[in-house]
Amino acid sequence: MSLIRRTRRSPEKTIGKSPFLTDPSRPPIPPAGNIDWPVNQGRDVDLDDTAEQAAHRAKVRAWLGEHKAQAPVLSGTGALTDEQEIVAARRAWQGRLAEAGLAGVTWPKEYGGQGLGPIEQVICSQEIARAGVPGILDAIGVGMLGPTIIAHGSDEQKARYLGPMLHGDEVWCQLFSEPAAGSDLAAVQTRARRTEDGGWCLSGQKVWTTNAHFASYGLLLARTDADVPKHKGLSVFIVPMDAPGVTVRGLRQISGEAEFNEVFFDDLALDPDAVVGGVGNGWGTALTTLMFERVTIGLGGEGLGYNSVRFAKGIASDEHARRDPEVRKELGEISSELLAVRFTGYRTLTALQKGQIPGPEAGLAKVTIVNGAIKAGDLIADVQGPDALDTSSEWAYMISFLPGLKSAGGTEEILRNTIGERVLGLPPEPRLDKGIPFSELRSKEGAPA
Repeated sequence: MSLIRRTRRSPEKTIGKSPFLTDPSRPPIPPAGNIDWPVNQGRDVDLDDTAEQAAHRAKVRAWLGEHKAQAPVLSGTGALTDEQEIVAARRAWQGRLAEAGLAGVTWPKEYGGQGLGPIEQVICSQEIARAGVPGILDAIGVGMLGPTIIAHGSDEQKARYLGPMLHGDEVWCQLFSEPAAGSDLAAVQTRARRTEDGGWCLSGQKVWTTNAHFASYGLLLARTDADVPKHKGLSVFIVPMDAPGVTVRGLRQISGEAEFNEVFFDDLALDPDAVVGGVGNGWGTALTTLMFERVTIGLGGEGLGYNSVRFAKGIASDEHARRDPEVRKELGEISSELLAVRFTGYRTLTALQKGQIPGPEAGLAKVTIVNGAIKAGDLIADVQGPDALDTSSEWAYMISFLPGLKSAGGTEEILRNTIGERVLGLPPEPRLDKGIPFSELRSKEGAPA
């Protein structure tokens, strides 16, 4: 399994009968009290709803049962097919969910949320999936960018943008990645220069931007100072996507959709108050967004249908496959990893519920669940053959969509490096750009060794 499991045991006891575990040359297992636990493991684990959570679940389930007929149909008989109609219908549905308190559950009440905890948010997501209706359209805005504005934005920005975002009136996009700055996000080259009136002039290019073609606003990371090391000269801006100087071009995917886009900025004029979190503080602001992004992907996998029960049903539909020992073995391995992600997610929820901030370990859930779902899709395609890729198949979109999700929230290689260095304490990779002004990096990169 790719998940790292730390087990609380006494160092005096022999653990199992593995030669590795009983080898006297092996370093001793540290006492339990020396292990840095993110959540308390000293009590029995109870995964049942509390009375308050059960009441919340019943309330959510009742509302969804009453209003299910108003939800847009996205698959099967009567499904919408025109993209503009789908977006409009999902905007309206998000508004209804927000009015009912099923969107922005963890947002503070003063910004239109419910002021509840992450467990209540998960309950809402579970019940929405159970009802078979779509969730909110703007998961990027409500799940990632809204919390960033709540954490770093000015009072004016919060008052202006959060309400329309929550209700789906204004959809948002995340403008971080660039052709030469995807995995190394701090190497962004999009530049924002001060103008005489105190505003900003923005020029550059972004890529792999989800929903940019119908977004009203974007949260953009740009370089405002090239004479300092690359992590220090960054700022985050709110960008109107319909402003002169913004060009959006779709990137057609293997699924046939153009969900991703490349976005060009040609001397886009921005107001002085477009900065979020302060000039030069962009890296810290961006990390807030990335943290919420990885938690959203890691905890939201089952809501997207990436769960072992669904995958098992897809394979069990073939009589020969469900009897094949190799197929069963591979499905078991996939299921165990996805189950581990679920229970790791419960630990993350407990930490969030206690007010702790998720660290880089959240990226491990994202890596595991995406890879597990890709393996499951490949196995189902092997079992069902070409039928799995037919447009009427429930698996066709998942199989074609998932490879792109590997890059969302950071590539697997970058996330594994981060986990190794910041969670496991492994030696970091050599960084030749440390402490060097960004303006000097290109010349040094091109210099002979």
